[in-house]
Amino acid sequence: MSYQNNPELSDKSKLVAGLLQIFLGTLGIGRFYTGHVGMAVAQLLTCGGLGIWSLIDGILFLVSDDRTDAQGRKLRA
Repeated sequence: MSYQNNPELSDKSKLVAGLLQIFLGTLGIGRFYTGHVGMAVAQLLTCGGLGIWSLIDGILFLVSDDRTDAQGRKLRA
């Protein structure tokens, strides 16, 4: 099945979101990428929970199959 033909899947990639979150999570970049602006601003203001929140969040993006974008669509693999 093609990702373009499935409206339930996001056009955002969980791999990209996870890597952005791991490497630039203290700035909330992974959350900005997925459209979760409120969470991104919180990470920006707390430096990603001093790096711990952003690291855990990035790992969860990579290993979890139920992460969504701001519209509630699952991130594509």
